Parts: sequence; C-alpha cells; structure tokens
Amino acid sequence: MLSPQALRNGGTPSPHRRIPTSTTHQFHSTVSEQKLRRFNSLILVFRLATFCFSLASSVFMLTNSRGSSSPHWYDFDTFRFVFAANAIVAVYSLFEMVVSVWEISRGATLLPEILQVWFDFGHDQVFAYLLLSANSAGIALAKALRRTDTCTDTSAFCIQSDISIALGFAGFLFLGFSSLLSGFRVVSFIINGSRFHL
Repeated sequence: MLSPQALRNGGTPSPHRRIPTSTTHQFHSTVSEQKLRRFNSLILVFRLATFCFSLASSVFMLTNSRGSSSPHWYDFDTFRFVFAANAIVAVYSLFEMVVSVWEISRGATLLPEILQVWFDFGHDQVFAYLLLSANSAGIALAKALRRTDTCTDTSAFCIQSDISIALGFAGFLFLGFSSLLSGFRVVSFIINGSRFHL
C-alpha cells in the first residue's frame, strides 16, 4: 500500500498488501551458506584429529607399564602431566566436536554467538599452550631417561613414552590449526558482527 504522499504525487495504490520486512534476519545466499558449512566442516576435521591424537597419546601413556620390575609412567611427575594434559584436551575436543556438529546441522551456535566465539578461541589458546608445555616437558624427561639405565634395561618403556609424546605434539598441531580458525572467527565477529565473513 502506498503512503498518502505517494498517492498525492500520482502513484496508484497496489492491490496487494505490503508485507513488512524484518531487519533482524540477514539474507544469506546459497554460496555463503555453503562456505560457512565448509568452514565449520574444516573446524570439525581439525577437532576430530585433535581428539584422536590426544586420546591416543593418553592411552599410550596410560598403558606404559611393563611389570613390577619395569618403571611405571605414574612414577614420573612429568609423564603424569603429559597424560593429564592430553586427557583434558581429548575431553575438550570431544565437546567441541559436538558443538561443531550442532552448528553444522542447526546453522546456529550452541551458546550465544559472542560467547561461543570467545569460548572457542580462549579455550583453544589455553589448551594448546597446555599441550605444548606438557609435551615439551615430556621430551626433556625422555631425553634424560635415555642417558640413564632406565632405557637400556627396558627400552620398550622409553619407546612407548616417545610415541605418546609424539602423538601429543600431533594433537597440539591440529589444536593450533583449530585455534587459527577460531581466531579468524573472533576477528570476523569484531569486524562484521558475525562469526564468519559472508
């Protein structure tokens, strides 16, 4: 329907009722939706890789005992730190995978968008540094054990510790990639008010 001003200026009234448009909903093209879905799928792949490597690292460290005469992983504080850090990151990555699947399937974040963006970025940073410090400490202990009789008597213990630490570093690498993508989402949110530049 035209306004009285438009009618005075020679406009003709429309036979169709005008439907008011809402400014709260943003229009997303199909291409933009596909880009967002691909971006979220990439984050999901990195989260899955982080989960797998951190869980494998935890399992390798947890099962690193060869009998009563062999050293146990829990006898060393550093190896306990490696196990705990990888286990925490595995649980966090599992939670983030659920959040990513939610976001891909529903098209919305689990938490309010501003909280979700900062939650992901902050926790990615904290847990990446946790993994890096734990695995770096683990490498230092593994090198020190190589110079002692521990690794000459029971080399399987040292090899399995090395594998666990290497898997932890792989988990750190993929968590670092996730952190870069969550950082991109933070910057996009700050600049555009949305977690993805559309």
